[in-house]
Amino acid sequence: MAKSVDLVVPATRHEVTAVIDQGCEFEGKLCFYGTVRINGTFSGEIYTPDTLVIGDKARIRGEIEAGIVIISGEVNGNIRAKYRVEIHHPAVFRGDIYTPSLSVDEGVVFEGKSKMIQSSRPSTEIPS
Repeated sequence: MAKSVDLVVPATRHEVTAVIDQGCEFEGKLCFYGTVRINGTFSGEIYTPDTLVIGDKARIRGEIEAGIVIISGEVNGNIRAKYRVEIHHPAVFRGDIYTPSLSVDEGVVFEGKSKMIQSSRPSTEIPS
């Protein structure tokens, strides 16, 4: 019998590792562990096995691959999340999302498509 995979991974799993605050602009590739909060402008690629928090003043253009993505700002690009994506009002999202768990609040602008994928956690299934 297959054991279900728990998709509840707390967003506060790590302390905030870094902040790109309002008024800051970053262009390039951002790779990190822990939790990073972006409130400024970012253009490029983001890779993390952990948590990315996009604040309501943030403007992101690029590709995101993360464990958990929490969006309140504007994102233009595709997201591939291992665990979940949360999109909160007043967010504007334009792109495609690939994740096993998606939450979209009322009032969010979502232009794109979503595809529910299997979690990339190691299988806990016991062979028969």
